[in-house]
Amino acid sequence: MSWPTHIVAVSGIVENEQGQVLLVKTQHGGWVCPGGQVEVGENLMDALIREIKEESGIDVLVSHLIGVFSNTGEHKWHDGVTEVPTKVILDFVCKPIGGQLCTSEETSESRWVDKDQVLDLITAPAIRARYQAYLDCDGTTKYMDYVTKPNFEVKVNRSI
Repeated sequence: MSWPTHIVAVSGIVENEQGQVLLVKTQHGGWVCPGGQVEVGENLMDALIREIKEESGIDVLVSHLIGVFSNTGEHKWHDGVTEVPTKVILDFVCKPIGGQLCTSEETSESRWVDKDQVLDLITAPAIRARYQAYLDCDGTTKYMDYVTKPNFEVKVNRSI
């Protein structure tokens, strides 16, 4: 028997008291909310706290889940060779509790951006759709299934 392979990832929309959102600039994705893959044996909250700290220098408290997103398209990684499996991404709202803004091996910039100006910086269609789900949040959890290659296409978009 062959087990299915999925990448599980987490992302944090970190909101400060001034109504700003934390963004990091990555090599391949441009401006994004910080986050990344959950490591083997790691729980979702620890993974999210670790990823945000690694990418931005900010310590956070995870508040609540706002969306579950699946990138079910089959495509090659940035190297043009590696097959990318289905990716399941869980987006959470977080509150900063310490740390200092910095960059990392994965990020070239990190900054606080006014909530209504975030979409001016984010160019990747899937990241834009996920951030828009946060802006449109009505207390329910958003579920979206999409593909990113060859073009961004939403297959399922609903609240649960």
